Amino acid sequence: MKVTALISDDIIDRIRKATGGKNITESIIIALTEYLQQKEVSYLTQQVEEESLQFEEGFSAYKVRKQNRGQ
Repeated sequence: MKVTALISDDIIDRIRKATGGKNITESIIIALTEYLQQKEVSYLTQQVEEESLQFEEGFSAYKVRKQNRGQ
């Protein structure tokens, strides 16, 4: 999708330096992707704070490790 946006040169320069993108488009894509990832982590953290994780009865790290290793 093509988008026209009025963004100051200063912000574009900072984004390009921070992301190391090859061009403006790649830099903005990197910046927006990282921003969304941070927001998603923040949301999940908030969810855990509001309602803590509950493990199934009989859960153990040993059993999970064993299952992951296919044993």
